[in-house]
Amino acid sequence: MGTKRQAREIALQILYPVDMTGLAVDDALARFFDSFDAEPKARARAEQIVRRVHAERARIDEVLAQASPRWRLERMALVDRNLLRLCVHELLFDLETPARVVIDEGVEIAKRFGAEESARFVNGVLDAAARALGRLEGAAPEGGTP
Repeated sequence: MGTKRQAREIALQILYPVDMTGLAVDDALARFFDSFDAEPKARARAEQIVRRVHAERARIDEVLAQASPRWRLERMALVDRNLLRLCVHELLFDLETPARVVIDEGVEIAKRFGAEESARFVNGVLDAAARALGRLEGAAPEGGTP
């Protein structure tokens, strides 16, 4: 498993209890890394993702709400919601990683950690988010022209 994938999976496992219980980010990070090892690069990247997702959650959730008009965020499964948050974080702030890679990684992680329908749901929402943000090749931002 590559460093970026490992970091994404670690970030998901830290974001989940933060969202579920309201645990402070620092406490969640400490608890995770007290129990699990990670290579230093993956750990540093996961910490960065978790902190940025937490800091930018309102903006990220706004993108998710627009990309999934039929699903209120609070009604989404916790795993799906937090996976979507970390992927939208990447779409917003990691412009070096192609949107298709972010979407594919999100789908693969959903298959591993989510429910049976999670991969399809995550794929649809991330595709809509990437299009709205103008991150898919040949796609204009929502409301724009190609």
